[in-house]
Amino acid sequence: MTRVAVVQFCASTQKSDNLENILNYIDDAANKGAHLCAFPEFMMFYTTSRQSPRDLAEQAETINGKFVNAIARAAEKNSIQVIGTLYEKSKRKDRVYDTVFLISKSGKLSSTYRKIHLYDALGFKESTKLEPGSKISKPTMTSLGKIGMLICYDLRFPEMPRLLAISGSEILVAPSAWVQGKMKEEHWITINKTRAIENGCYVIAPDQVGNIYCGRSLVVDPFGKILLDMKKKQGIGFVDISTDKIRQTRKTLPLLQNRRTDIYSLTL
Repeated sequence: MTRVAVVQFCASTQKSDNLENILNYIDDAANKGAHLCAFPEFMMFYTTSRQSPRDLAEQAETINGKFVNAIARAAEKNSIQVIGTLYEKSKRKDRVYDTVFLISKSGKLSSTYRKIHLYDALGFKESTKLEPGSKISKPTMTSLGKIGMLICYDLRFPEMPRLLAISGSEILVAPSAWVQGKMKEEHWITINKTRAIENGCYVIAPDQVGNIYCGRSLVVDPFGKILLDMKKKQGIGFVDISTDKIRQTRKTLPLLQNRRTDIYSLTL
C-alpha cells in the first residue's frame, strides 16, 4: 500500500500567499507518511474575470521558474513526489498554458502536460486567456505505479484517459478547478467514477474549493469505489492505494483486453 495526499484549498489572487500554503501542505503530507502530494488546478493563483489576459500572462512563469523550483526544493527536502500546476508562459503575450507537472522525491522534474481541452462551454471561454497544449504526455513511472496526467475538462473526453490507460497508466491524476453550476457536482462524481471503472485504474482528482469552484476532491478505486470525497473542506485528505487492486480488477473485469482492436483502435 502507498499513501497519497490530496490537497483541496481555495487559492487567493496572491501567488506568494498560495506558494507559502503549498509548501506547508507538502511538509504536512510528508510528515504524515505520504509518498505523493497532489494539488488542484490553478493553485498558483486565482484569476478573476476582471483580470486581463495580458496581466495573467505577465504573472505566469516558465516551468523552471521560481514557483516550480520552490516546490521542487520542498519535494527534495521531504523526499516526496509532488503533482502541481502553474500558469506557464507561452510565446504569446496574452495567453498562457495551463500546465501540470510531476516532481520526483529527489526534486527533479519528471513530466509535464499542457491542458489540451480548454473549457469553452457552459458560459465559460478559457481560450480568451489560455493557449491549448498540443500533445498528451506519456505515463510516468513513480513509486505508486505508472501515472498519467490530465487536467479538469479533459475528464469529459474519454479518449484521453483511455489512451493513457492503454499506454500503461495505472493511476490517472486530474488536477481540477471544477466550476459550480447546475448538475456540475453530479457530472464531476459520475465522470470520475466512470473513468476509473472503464480503465480499471485509480483516479485522483484534487479540486479547488471556494471562489467559483465546487470542491469535492476525489480518489476513486479501479472498481469505482469512492475512497475519498473531501466535500467542501480545505486541507489534506489521505488515501492508501495498491497496484495489486489494479491488477486484480483488470483481471476480473478485463475491459482493456476485451476491446475489439481488430475493428477500432487508439494510439498515443
